[in-house]
Amino acid sequence: MILERYLIREIVRPAVATCGLLVFMFGCYMATRYWADAAQGELPGFTVMVLILLRVVIALEVLIPTTLFLSVVIALNRLYRNSEITALAACGIGPGRIFKSVAIASALAAALVAILSLYIRPWAWNQFFTLKTEERARFDLTRMKGGIFYEIWHGNRVMFAQSVDLHNKTASNVFIYTNKDDERELISASSAKQYAGPDGRPYLMLLNGCQYEYAYDGSRSMMIEFERSRMILEPPVIEKEDKIKAVPLLHLLGGSSLEEIAELQWRFITPLSTLLLALLGVPLGVSTPRQTKSASVPVAITVFALYYLLAALLKKWVAQGQIPSVPGIWWSQVFLVVLLALFLKKTGMFGART
Repeated sequence: MILERYLIREIVRPAVATCGLLVFMFGCYMATRYWADAAQGELPGFTVMVLILLRVVIALEVLIPTTLFLSVVIALNRLYRNSEITALAACGIGPGRIFKSVAIASALAAALVAILSLYIRPWAWNQFFTLKTEERARFDLTRMKGGIFYEIWHGNRVMFAQSVDLHNKTASNVFIYTNKDDERELISASSAKQYAGPDGRPYLMLLNGCQYEYAYDGSRSMMIEFERSRMILEPPVIEKEDKIKAVPLLHLLGGSSLEEIAELQWRFITPLSTLLLALLGVPLGVSTPRQTKSASVPVAITVFALYYLLAALLKKWVAQGQIPSVPGIWWSQVFLVVLLALFLKKTGMFGART
């Protein structure tokens, strides 16, 4: 077990460091996307931070298999170049012990990925869509900047103010367009102030303005001049964005649509691919002392890119009905098994002493 612990440590340590670096980079990339919404007032800063954390959790499903696969290749490549594998072979320790160590580490990682893929990822997507939709629906004066048109409610409301005082929650020269079921409404006011009503919901008090209402069929039009008018800022119904990747596992198990089948297969192949990719890293990590330090890395990256491209295409084709749902995305796992057998044969590990 001492050898297994040593090999696992040599694999897991760079995997954790690399995964942490990729998480940081991915978080920074997400920040550039969502902080723009915060800067424009569409989302509050705290909500943006939560959205970024949720996207990072979602990305772990891919980041963990990626970093483990590359870490196996890099760690074994270093052990071969330092002649440590040769020394182990001289002591009667063959590739079987290396496979055992990698299998233990990858099995633990696959179990974690299974939890992420089957339960945590759909939960995170559901929280992401819910939070994003609700916050954008609750858009109010506290997020606005003067001189900018803001489109909310999926384009059904447009708000504009020439200037905004965020401290006092007031605005001047306000324009509000609302698209309703059977009519459109235009409101123009010299000033507006936001306040919380008795029910705790945000209201807008409009001063010195006009309200125009037009029926789409042209049967009715109306103009009202007012000194004071109150309107609620929340929509009557908040509709959450509904996507298949946020559907819980139990609902997918009972689903029959092609899109549901594709998503379900994707969630099940992810932990299996974590195990197969890590084992594939064993023959890819074989090197000689004369090889450069990163000789195996480009091959590993190419294999990984081909696999995920194939898996993504198969998922799309299954969802669109272009290929049969059985075996469906499972062809990608067949691809990994075939590659594993080919690389093992190429490196001569089939006939090696274990």
